[in-house]
Amino acid sequence: MTLVLILITVGLSIYGFSHPSFLYKLLDNPYAVSRRKEYYRLLTSGFVHADYLHLLLNMYVLYMFGSNMETIFGMSFGPQGGAYFLGLYLLGIIFANIPDQFRHKNNPGYNALGASGGVSAIVFASILIMPLNKLMIFPIPVEIPAWIFAIIYVAYSIYMDKRQSDRVNHMAHLYGALWGVLFMLWAYPGVLPVFFQQIGSSIGF
Repeated sequence: MTLVLILITVGLSIYGFSHPSFLYKLLDNPYAVSRRKEYYRLLTSGFVHADYLHLLLNMYVLYMFGSNMETIFGMSFGPQGGAYFLGLYLLGIIFANIPDQFRHKNNPGYNALGASGGVSAIVFASILIMPLNKLMIFPIPVEIPAWIFAIIYVAYSIYMDKRQSDRVNHMAHLYGALWGVLFMLWAYPGVLPVFFQQIGSSIGF
């Protein structure tokens, strides 16, 4: 299922690079969502990207983490595992767009696109299950425990959102991550104590 999502996203994104009108119909424009009731944009915006680098980064992370989460859901929920995986990813895209919907609903010139919300949901769901996995903060070639990566990621996203110094939607990253945590708390009610137990054991508590 991860590969299917990647193929669909790559296909639509590449087509959108050379067809601006098609791209515009799918990206998230809060004004159009609010005034013209084009609610589909909250989801379809996660299947188009601004450029090849944007697309490559999101799809690489989705590939790295998505298959693991598919396996975990499959082991836990059997044939329904795919539905859980799609719920985590697709609703993560929608949930991540909600802040923009309130902040920019009266701004017809504001647009957002990319799978970052869904990808962040997948990453943080994985961290909640496996907090001791080693991750690397690009471009620094040093691996750190996933739970420390999560803290740095959240702090960096908050800092960059306040600065507003680039064109990256850091708030979408945060809300996608939040959705990943909330979804896992619903799907695995006992995941939080186990999460802290693993961290405690690793640092000697």
